[in-house]
Amino acid sequence: MTGTLLKTLHLIIHGHVQGVCFRNSMQEEAELLGVAGWVRNLPDRSVEAMVQGEAATVDAMVRWAQRGPMMANVERVDVAPGTGNYSGFEIR
Repeated sequence: MTGTLLKTLHLIIHGHVQGVCFRNSMQEEAELLGVAGWVRNLPDRSVEAMVQGEAATVDAMVRWAQRGPMMANVERVDVAPGTGNYSGFEIR
């Protein structure tokens, strides 16, 4: 991704998103798309993620987060500008 303008977004995914393999599925999707960043569960039962990559792939990752894995029931995704520099995608 060197020399490419990267887009970084901070996501908070709300709904039935814990206990449904959301983090593992998001990591798999990020690796397929070539998106870097991280994902973690929050105490309020939402999921937080930072996604970084080329604009089109980050936008695809946001669309994926809006539906999530099969067992998830995503109510909404809060999207804000993100910060940082990431290599790979990790579950925190």
